[in-house]
Amino acid sequence: MAFAVQMVKGIFELVREDLALVEREIAAQNGAAIEPVSEISSYLCEGGGKRLRPALLLLAAGASGYRGESAIRLGAVVEMIHSATLIHDDVIDGADTRRGRPSANARWGNHMSVLAGDWLYMQSFEMALRERNFPILDILIDLTQNMVEGELLQLTRLGRIDLNEVEATELAYRKTACLFSGCSRLGAVLGKQPKAVEDALAEYGRNAGLAFQLVDDLLDFTASPEKLGKPVLSDLKEGKVTLPLIFALEAVALGSADGNGDGAGHAHLRSNGDGRRLVAKVLEERDFQSVRPEQITKLVKETGALERAQKLARDYVCRAKASLSELPATEYRRALLTVPDFILDREN
Repeated sequence: MAFAVQMVKGIFELVREDLALVEREIAAQNGAAIEPVSEISSYLCEGGGKRLRPALLLLAAGASGYRGESAIRLGAVVEMIHSATLIHDDVIDGADTRRGRPSANARWGNHMSVLAGDWLYMQSFEMALRERNFPILDILIDLTQNMVEGELLQLTRLGRIDLNEVEATELAYRKTACLFSGCSRLGAVLGKQPKAVEDALAEYGRNAGLAFQLVDDLLDFTASPEKLGKPVLSDLKEGKVTLPLIFALEAVALGSADGNGDGAGHAHLRSNGDGRRLVAKVLEERDFQSVRPEQITKLVKETGALERAQKLARDYVCRAKASLSELPATEYRRALLTVPDFILDREN
């Protein structure tokens, strides 16, 4: 954990002053809103968060040779879009907590929360319009559309035990990685970089975002509720089958404890389908009534699914770093190279 803290300091120190201006811009937008929206938006901001998305935009802009007011404004825009998605996610999931505190819907109810999220979306686009830059609007519209489509797709796939890696990766891209990718691409656009560099930075953000989501999925099985800021195994209770569980179920189906085909130590799950039955029962009940949470975490650990998911996260990190090879060797590029390592090492 000390390593992660040190990395965060190194990454954020480079854009610390700009991030402070982003916070000021968000506060100004919240202050200008009518009272219910202002109260909910301010509550979300006070809840913390790493501000990783605006930091990514600022670093990508710096690596592309741009620093200025537009990066500050767009940093606020992407954080407000992110906040809007969190509000809507919590309403859809019926979540009670967010970052260790009551969620917006738990405090203000679903109706007020949905409208506050809508306001954040609309206000973020009103701010982006001030740039008078169609490519920027295209990026923001594309990523917002992807995120909404991701929520819709996820709703159609809730409770599905047959979800596969391709489908899970598509959801991870739409719900998480497309915003990371958009942040990186926006930085390149602000720096007026050629299309090749813009695409490379977008690919960097995509892979960093996929790693982020995969680590998030892993933490749902491995972290404590205190560190995670929400109950563990909450994804499964909500009907979501994420990659670590998909890998575990694949291993059981193949009759392998470690995913390599030897099957040692896992015969009891192979012979009677206990692993699949346990997961199916939780999905059916949407709770841990007939099944204990530790039975699911044991399944994921015994099948080697955690190691397989961790390896995939490391692969995404390597791909993200490789995408930066064409950028000049600046302090901003060095910071961007550090971000994926922070993502791997985080504990919440």
